[in-house]
Order: sequence, then C-alpha cells, then structure tokens
Amino acid sequence: MDGLLFQSFVYLCAGVVAVPVARRFGLGSVLGYLIAGIVIGPLVGLVGAEAQQLQEFAEFGVVMMLFVVGLELEPRALWAMRHRLLGLGGLQLAGTVLAVWAIAWGFGLSCAVGLAVGLVATGSSTAIVLQTLSERGLMKSDGGQSSFAVLLFQDISIIPMLALMPLLASPELSRALTSAEEAHRAGAHPLAGLPGWAVGGVTLLAVSTVVVGGHYLTRPLFRFIAATQLREVFTAAALLLVVGTALLMTAVGLSPALGTFLAGVVLANSEYRHELESDIQPFKGLLLGLFFITVGAGIDFSLFFSHAFLILGLTVLLILIKAGVLWAIGKGFGLRGTDRWLFALGLAQTGEFAFVLLAFAAQNAILPEALARLLLLVVALSMLLTPVLFIFFDRVIVSRQAKPFARQADTIDIQGVAIVAGIGRFGQVVNRILRANGYKTVVLDLSADMVETMARFGVKTFFGDAARPELLEAAGLAEARLLVVAIDDRDHALAIVRHAKRVRPDLHVVARAYDRGHVYDLYAAGCDDIVRETFDSAVRAGRCALEALGIHPYEAEKIVKTFIRGDQRSMRKLAELYDPDIPPEKNAPYIAMARQELSEEEQMMSMSRRPAKGSDMFP
Repeated sequence: MDGLLFQSFVYLCAGVVAVPVARRFGLGSVLGYLIAGIVIGPLVGLVGAEAQQLQEFAEFGVVMMLFVVGLELEPRALWAMRHRLLGLGGLQLAGTVLAVWAIAWGFGLSCAVGLAVGLVATGSSTAIVLQTLSERGLMKSDGGQSSFAVLLFQDISIIPMLALMPLLASPELSRALTSAEEAHRAGAHPLAGLPGWAVGGVTLLAVSTVVVGGHYLTRPLFRFIAATQLREVFTAAALLLVVGTALLMTAVGLSPALGTFLAGVVLANSEYRHELESDIQPFKGLLLGLFFITVGAGIDFSLFFSHAFLILGLTVLLILIKAGVLWAIGKGFGLRGTDRWLFALGLAQTGEFAFVLLAFAAQNAILPEALARLLLLVVALSMLLTPVLFIFFDRVIVSRQAKPFARQADTIDIQGVAIVAGIGRFGQVVNRILRANGYKTVVLDLSADMVETMARFGVKTFFGDAARPELLEAAGLAEARLLVVAIDDRDHALAIVRHAKRVRPDLHVVARAYDRGHVYDLYAAGCDDIVRETFDSAVRAGRCALEALGIHPYEAEKIVKTFIRGDQRSMRKLAELYDPDIPPEKNAPYIAMARQELSEEEQMMSMSRRPAKGSDMFP
C-alpha cells in the first residue's frame, strides 16, 4: 500500500504511539519522535525516499519555533536575567566552540570545518532538558535557573550561527556541486546579478520592513481581525505573518528563521502575543515532530555499525567536553553542590538545533556529506543518553551530596515554645506572626541558602532536615507547645507529623497541605490544624469577585464565612472515606458523599446562615 493517505497514517501513528511511551519512561517527546522515525524507517522500512522531501517541508517547524521563541523574549524579562544570560550562555558557547575546535583540529580537520563542528556542538536540547527539570521539580533551583538561561541564549544564538556558517563554506566542496545545481541556485535567487551595495541595501530594507511593519502594522491588522470574532481567521492571519516573513527573508537570501525570530521579538510586548502563540503552537509542534521523525528515519545504521567504536567514542568525548566546560563556568558563577552537577550534566548533550545546523552545513558546502552523516549519529546518540545522565545525577550525585549535609546539621542552642519546620514563603509569615506577638520560635530549614538569607535579616534559623527524629528532639520537641510544619515536600511533612504525634500525642501540630489528598493523609496522621496553601487566597479572591458583582462587602464576608464552615464540615466527612490506594474518581462512596456535600453546600449558601461556633480544623 502506498500513497499520501498511507504515509500520513504511518507518520501520525508512529508519533502518537512512540511519544507517550517515551514520555512515560522519562525520555521526552523529542527522543520519542526520533525513536518513532528509527522504527518506521531503518528498522521496519515503512518509509523511504519521501522522508527527505518531507524533511524539507517539516523544517518549517523550526522556523515557527523561532517565532515562538521570539514571542517569549520580552525585553524587560531579558534585561532582568542579562547577567546569567550573557555570562553563562556566552561563556558556554565560547568555551564549547574553542574546545571542540581544538580537538577537531587535532583530528586533522581544517579550521573552517572545526569551527562549524564546534558551532553544531554548542546547543543543548531545550525540549528534553526543560521537560525533565519541570517533571523533577528542579526548575526553580539555582541549577535549573542557570540551565534555563543557557538554553535561552542557545536558542537566540542559532540566528547568528545561521548567518555566520555560510562564510565557512569550503571552495572545494562548492566546486563539487554540479553545474545544474549551481545554475538552479543562481536562477532561484532574486538578487542574483545585483552589485554588492544593492544586495546590502535590499537586505537592510527587508529587515527594516519586518521590524517596523511588525511594530506598527500588525497591531491594527490583528485588531481588525479580532473584531470579526472568527478564531479561524485569526489563526490564518498568524500563519500568514509567519509564512510571509519567511518568504521575504528567503527572497533576499537570508535565513527565514532570522526573519520570524525578529518578528516574534517585535511582537513580544503586543497584546496579541498569547493568542498568536496559542495559534502557532499546534502547527509548530506537529511540524517539529514530523521533522524529528524524518531525522530518525534518515539515520544510517549501516554507518553506525561500521564505525560503532568511533561514534560511541566521539559521543562520550562530546559529553565530557561540554560537561567540563559547564562545570568550570558554574563554579565561576558560584553554583555549588548538586546545582553545579545539575547544570553540567543536564546540558551535556547536543540539542535539536544541531540537526538543523548539520543539514544546513551539508547543503551549503560547509561540511562534507560523510562527516555530516557521522555527526548526525553522534548528536542523536548524545540525546538518547540524556536520561542516563539524569539517572546518574539522581542516584550518585544527589545521594553523595546529601550525606555530608546530614552530618553537618547545625547544633541547636536555643529553646522555644514553637518549632517552625520550613522558613520559605509560607513559614516566614507564620514565624513573623509568632515572633511579633512575643513567642520564641526554633526555626529549621534544609536549604543552606535560605538559612544564610534569613540570618542577614536577623532571623535565627538552624540548618537541618526536620524529618530526622534526632533533630526534632534537639529542637525541643519534648517541651514545645506547638509544631508548625511549613515545608513544601508532602512526604517529608507527613513523616514529621507522624513522628511528632507518636512521640507527643498532646502536641498541637499545624501543617501546610498541598491539596485535598495531602489534607486527608495529614488528618489520618493526627494533625490538629491543616492549612491548604492556596485555600485562603482563593477564598479572598472569591470575596473580591462577589463584591465586584455588586454584593455589599459585609454580605460578601458573611457568604465567605458560610462557605468556609461548609467546606470544613465536608472535608471532615470526606477524610473518613478517603482511601490513598484508590483514586478519588474511582472511590464510589467518596464520590457519592462529595456530590451530597456539594448539594448541601449550595443550599446552605443560598440560605446564608450565620457562622456557627466551633473549631476550624481545615482553614
């Protein structure tokens, strides 16, 4: 069976099956697409020569990705992170290029080819790294923020790279092109035959058109289209903007990615930025997925098996070079411990832009075709090894770094009526209220940076893990009247409450809860007061919404108090039916009680009863 429908079915089926499986095993969507291409191409043979033609079409997904990257580069946000962006990102690029260039020269490659290989090696996989950091909750760490800054710089640097690489073209490789191809390229270029000053003027005019037109003309256009309230027309206009900009850049001999990136930056402060991004995102995702599938389908396994040791060696060498450069830069910028390891290992692979640069380099007589095919395998293999690097980070680096922390917990030399476990944004407020009213507190936190920061403000904080029984004992668990568990780690919070109530059943424990499931677990552990971290702010927002709709502030406050009382009552009932081994949506008694409570809540709210006296178990 052959034809457009069959090929479409094969590619879609490969992506739909492979990507969820890859994400399930922590490999990421990019690796899922690559694996899908490998399966339907070299392994099974369902696709063939048409993959190359599809790749030329799918490369437009890269153009769209750079448009979205430009939309996200709000000048104010870039200025706020300029030090990390330029410092970490710039040094990483320069260090990697120089190191790879030197080694390539040692292998006998020319300076131009070595520099091109160095530029290809600088990038890391934005899709894989950001997804992995988000899934592991590491985005807000110093290592995660530094990694994000470098990835952002790499995304921006692809533009000057695409502009620089044609200058590295080899005369020998250029002459190797057939005269037919040369004639086709010369004839296809609208500016062929013009003098240099005219080409420069037209190019400058094209870039100015993108910048000025994007700033002054697109807003009235999108405002006019938005007034029609037709979503499909707005989507068509967004695609028209991207395609038209890419066509203009191609017409003057520039990279279409450059034009769309500039258009995105110009529109970063536009009120239509989020709408444009949401409209372009599905097309970008599909075309990028198709691009990576065609890359996987084009991998030459016969080349891999014939040069297996060379390719494996180059892959390991590349990872070691990048990790070494990143380690040195991280040390220079003050990254410590696990953050520096996360920064070095997380970005040690080569990224998806390397596929684009390799294809560009081969097409423009910069790299020999054989070398480009070899490096393509190195890039793909380095990305496939990324999950292994993160597993090494989790099981080796983190475990080793945690041991000295456990041994070096601070000696607690004061006693107080209350113990506060966690001095983050939640615990700080509780601690301030207690101290302002004359109560002495013993504060514990596992973040050395937070301990040092609080010390600058005169707040005595002891470094250590409050989940360790001996540390709680040293903090005065036997004499304290109150324990406040304000940490954001649900398992650690639960362990602290269980130990405290087992040792001191009479101790009053106030705990921070993440969600309803966490509330039920803390309730079963014997916690006295359980505070959902977003509940109070959500209730305040609800009261503001009522007042905005015309309800008197006094009535709005009374309604909110009635709602809180009803929620406390229903939470107690639902906590008795909650089973951690059964998902709530499959727990029939729980669902029945929840439906009943929602009905009674609506009746109670309509009657607007006065709050009854009683204990607030679940504020």
